[in-house]
Amino acid sequence: MKLRYVLALLLVIWTASLVDAQALTKIPNPSIDMKGYLRVASQAAEYREKRRLTEDQFIERSKQKNVIVLDARSKQKYDELHIKGAVNLSFPDITVESLARLFPNKDQTILIYCNNNFQNAEDAFPRKMATASLNLSTYIALYTYGYRNVYELGPLLDVKTTKLELVSSEPSSVRN
Repeated sequence: MKLRYVLALLLVIWTASLVDAQALTKIPNPSIDMKGYLRVASQAAEYREKRRLTEDQFIERSKQKNVIVLDARSKQKYDELHIKGAVNLSFPDITVESLARLFPNKDQTILIYCNNNFQNAEDAFPRKMATASLNLSTYIALYTYGYRNVYELGPLLDVKTTKLELVSSEPSSVRN
């Protein structure tokens, strides 16, 4: 009988500790919604598949009227080397306000690229893990904010042979 009592007490203590652990993992914050993010990310992933461009398609589209090429890398990396004519809005700075200011028309055509689109320039385009590619985060963010006319540079290009004109923000540093 005493053993049953001890086991029951241990069971109650163990269950209480689980409840406390679960309570700690459910810290409310209405400004963070992981389930919503995963839902939207899944929708964006499906939508994105038909919006990936070859190098030639990216170049042709970038020449069209009212098309913006967005570089979401840090200002430092952008200054080192970027696609000529690209606008820099660092990923951490993508907010409701910054998007409304830079791209007030959600039907605006936006072309994106990231570190993982270029090789042989590790300082300017440091490699990220494929699952952490900035293209993915940027695409999902823009989709989440309601931008649906977003296209992504698809291939991995060599900075030495790409047809895209790459420039530095420093004087006389045009590359291509």
